[in-house]
Amino acid sequence: MNETPSSERLQIGFFGCRNAGKSSLFNAVASQQLAVVSNIKGTTTDPVNKSMEIPPLGPVTLIDTPGLDDDSGELGTKRVYQAYRILRRCDLVLLVCDASTGMNQHDISFYKQIQAQGILCLIVYNKTDLIDKNNKNTDADGSVDNPIMVSALQEKGIEQLKKEIIRHLESQIQKLPIVSDLLPAGGTAVLVVPIDKAAPKGRLILPQQQTIRDLLDHGCISTVVRDTELAAVLTHTIPNIVITDSQIFQTVAKVVPEAIPLTSFSILLARYKGVLHNLVSGAYILDDLRDGDHILIAEGCTHHRQCEDIGTVKLPTWIQEYSSKQLYFDFCSGTEFPEMLSQFRLIIHCGGCMLNAKEMQYRQRSAAATGIPMTNYGTAIAHMHGILTRSLKPLGIFIDDFKNTTTVQTQS
Repeated sequence: MNETPSSERLQIGFFGCRNAGKSSLFNAVASQQLAVVSNIKGTTTDPVNKSMEIPPLGPVTLIDTPGLDDDSGELGTKRVYQAYRILRRCDLVLLVCDASTGMNQHDISFYKQIQAQGILCLIVYNKTDLIDKNNKNTDADGSVDNPIMVSALQEKGIEQLKKEIIRHLESQIQKLPIVSDLLPAGGTAVLVVPIDKAAPKGRLILPQQQTIRDLLDHGCISTVVRDTELAAVLTHTIPNIVITDSQIFQTVAKVVPEAIPLTSFSILLARYKGVLHNLVSGAYILDDLRDGDHILIAEGCTHHRQCEDIGTVKLPTWIQEYSSKQLYFDFCSGTEFPEMLSQFRLIIHCGGCMLNAKEMQYRQRSAAATGIPMTNYGTAIAHMHGILTRSLKPLGIFIDDFKNTTTVQTQS
């Protein structure tokens, strides 16, 4: 459970106004005293995360958030902003309200935003110990039917709440494999992993680990090799697919015969997280860049930059050479993602292995809402090297004059 990456856990957020009992409920569901509880409003000032196991969902992350009604000046505004940022990655929201008062206007406004974004939400009335058990409490505008009634203080209704969490989230469990569905039973995949200065010492990066595990889980055979030994492996093995690190896409494409399907970890992850088709559209903007354009390069994790870092060094260099334009690059990493995107001509994202599908989809929607195209490392690199069509074909995606269209057809 502890080794499951955060991007693979279902994310459950506890939201509500100050003193609604979010932290008390958070502690009750987690069965631990993790969040500080106090009668003083605004005790929770920063998000608190707890990883736990909820069978049959598996590993999940619970997130306690600051109050939605924090009006303590500039600091309070920042706390509310932090709460709304957590919403981007939530698979399920628990909107915690004070049962003695029902939903207030802050709760109702937040609930309507959740509904508009299509996020799963449970309304939880906490502090039922403060009301007469025979008194039927309703929300401020009567818009919520059958809220879940609990008392975190008396630990009443907690098991029922957990059952409702399971019922709502069972359908959200990721069922799409990363690559194994593209291979026949017992099929073979060759994974090309470069070992250079940018490679982490003594381990594989997360997309490589996840791909290997997916192949193992489905009875497929994986051969892991450096690019320098790839040709030798192909002399005695004809794999069902070759998967490469994006930064050596061109080198690998020259070695792998056209008859052998070829793609990249980055492209497979984009498919896995449900954003690939829009990222393919964004790659073609690289053909139409103009002098003075600003490009945002976004990464989902923070790490020490190496001299050959792909995001800050290699990719900008390749784009400058490909476009022959004078371009300007901005960078963001980790949970930081600009609210204002209109100044950018294009957004190029990493594979997003450290971000869950909800966060990646949020970023893609934010770009689309602003009218800014978005692509990712693998898709952009494949396009610049003229092998995008080849790298998408194993996934059943076919490009028909895609440069002049806005849709991609997927094989049924």
